[in-house]
Formats: sequence, structure tokens, C-alpha cells
Amino acid sequence: MEEFEEMYLFENSYRNLIRRRHRRRHRRVWVNEIFMYRKQLGEYHHLFEELKLQPMKFFEYFRMCFSTFQYILNAVEPLITKQNTNYRECISPTERLAITLRYLATGHSFRSLAFSFRVSNSAVGIIVRETCKAIFDSLVSHHMPMPTDEMIHQNVELYWSKWGFPNCIGSLDGKHIRMKCPSNSGSMYYNYKKFFSIVLQAVASPDYKFLFIEVGAYGQQSDGGTFASSAMYRQFENGYLNISKCLPNTNTLLPLVLLADEAYPLKRYIMRPYPRRNLGEQETIYNERLSNARVVIECAFGIITQKWRILTKCIETTTENAETIVKCICLLHNIVVAKEGQPRHNHSTDQRRNLGQRSNYASRGQNRSTTEAYNIREAFKHFFSNENMVQ
Repeated sequence: MEEFEEMYLFENSYRNLIRRRHRRRHRRVWVNEIFMYRKQLGEYHHLFEELKLQPMKFFEYFRMCFSTFQYILNAVEPLITKQNTNYRECISPTERLAITLRYLATGHSFRSLAFSFRVSNSAVGIIVRETCKAIFDSLVSHHMPMPTDEMIHQNVELYWSKWGFPNCIGSLDGKHIRMKCPSNSGSMYYNYKKFFSIVLQAVASPDYKFLFIEVGAYGQQSDGGTFASSAMYRQFENGYLNISKCLPNTNTLLPLVLLADEAYPLKRYIMRPYPRRNLGEQETIYNERLSNARVVIECAFGIITQKWRILTKCIETTTENAETIVKCICLLHNIVVAKEGQPRHNHSTDQRRNLGQRSNYASRGQNRSTTEAYNIREAFKHFFSNENMVQ
């Protein structure tokens, strides 16, 4: 009996030894050999210092000047600094920001950037998410604050002097951001352009900055429907920025307004074009003035799409992370404009979207307007017609 027990224990011990050796043989290494040479061969370590010596190339690579890069780094460094461990040295805040900006600027996949910068695929995803959030959280109060009365009146004056539309706070529009289909979402994110998306809805100031943004609405919603379900809509409906001002050189008192296309409802605080059927001369003049001023938001969308190429690709991440990325891009746009001046952009009418096509996707129920809103639009129409006669 004892001999049998000894044999059993021996065989059991032997099997356990074989299992341990097998597990040890297949255990994943702590750092892949490719990533061990990050400091010698990684894109950041052999390129960043050279780029600093060539300002044009630095701008081409990061889509901003070195001084702007350093300004952002100083703001986010406390939020993205990690501690070294006994087993590995952490990725520096500067490299984290470089990886993030390169992702936004090129739209390259996490896997592609992982090989370029010699960090793991999962690490790139974490770095982009954390850094985008840190940029937005640390700088939004400086570069996208809630507008003060002074800021509002400055915008009104600039819209009038630069774009020829009085009493205007900003121009309003929405942009579909392409993304992969979220799990268990059905057709909620599938838009009329036949791809999955979330919606960026924004108001732009006359100098192409974003005054308000809201990200994350379902792609299947129209612009008017997206606005009607937004926090921005509730703010304006509850009287936010309910300010009136006389039109230039007149005693006509009108509220400050947003400018939008036919996809949006006519409201006391939103002016949209007259329907293009049977337009008279006065309505045509009004539509032209509104269209010329409203192009600012289209230019702002065009600028961020041209600069941050991730917006031309499908964002391969979760909905929450995609929203963080888009908000960060809008804020980066404001930062670059503030630090480096207004970008050059062609706002010719050829680049505008067709208003008639946009209106096909607006819900009629959401576009019901009050008599007050119609009267306000009529007052703007008569102002432009009288001004045109004087000229």
C-alpha cells in the first residue's frame, strides 16, 4: 500500500513539474523585444529634437508651433505624468503628447503608431484617451469658456463688421464624425450618408473659434433633431443669452441670434433662410447675407478636418472615447487660433453644402416657428433691403 502511494505522489509531482515548465515556456514576456529599443529606434526619440530645430517641419508634423506644443504640455503634464517601476521606465509626458497629436494629425491606427513609436498597441490607446481628456479638462476653461457679456458683444460687432450680419452671436451647424458601429446599437448611429457616426454640433464665432460644442448625438438624427435633444437647445429655450440690441443706425430692437441653415427651426434666437421657392428680391438679399455669414461654421469644420486627419477616417474606438477625441480636437483648434492667429481658409461658395439637400433631413414637427420668430426674420429682411437701397 505504501509503495502504491509513493508511486502516485511521484507521478503527480512529475505531472505538476511538466505543467509548470510548459507554462513558463509560454508565459508572455513583460516587454516585447520590439518595444525594448524604444529610446534607440522609436520615432519620438530620434525625430523630436530634430523637429525642434526646423519650425516648419515641426508645424507640419504636429500641426502647431513648438511654443503652442509647449504651452499644452505645461498644462497637461501634471495629469499625464506616470511613475517609473522596478521593471520598466514610464513614457514621458512629452512623448505621450507627441503620440496623441500624431494620432489626431494623421488618423493612423493605434497598431501603426505602436510600431512607429515602439510602444504597445494597448498603450497607444490608453495614452490617446488619457491625454485627450487631460487637454480638454485642463484648458477648456481658458479656450472655450462660457461666453461673458463682453465676449458676446465683441462677437456681435465682429460679425457685423466682417460678415455683414448684425445682432449675430454665432453660426450653428452639425458634422457627422465617422466611427465604428457601437455594440448593440442597432441603427441608432447609422446616418443618411450610409455610415455610422456621432454628431458634433457647434456654434462658431466670427474668427472661426468654437463657442459651444456638443458631441455624441446619434448619427441617425437630423441636425434639427440633434439640436432639439441637446443641452444647448434647453439653455437657449430657457432664456440663455436673451439679449436685445438695436440694429446698426436704427431704432429697431431685435434679439441676438444664431445663424443656421434650413435643417434647423426658425426660433426667436435662430435665423434660417427663407424657403427657396418663389423668392422675392428682399428674401433673396436676406438669404445671401445669412449664407455669407453662416459660412463661418462650415469653414471651422473644414479647418479641423483638414488639420486633424483622424476626422477623415473611421474612429476605431468606443463611443465615449470618440467623444473625448472630438472634444479635444475642437479645443485644440481654439488653442491654435488663439496662439498662432486665424488660419487661412477658402470659404468660397463652391465649398458649401447644398442647403436644399440638408433640409430634406429636417423633421417638420421640429421646425414649427412662432409668430415672433417670423417677425424677427422679417425685420432683418427689411433692414438688409433698406441698407441695400441706401448703398
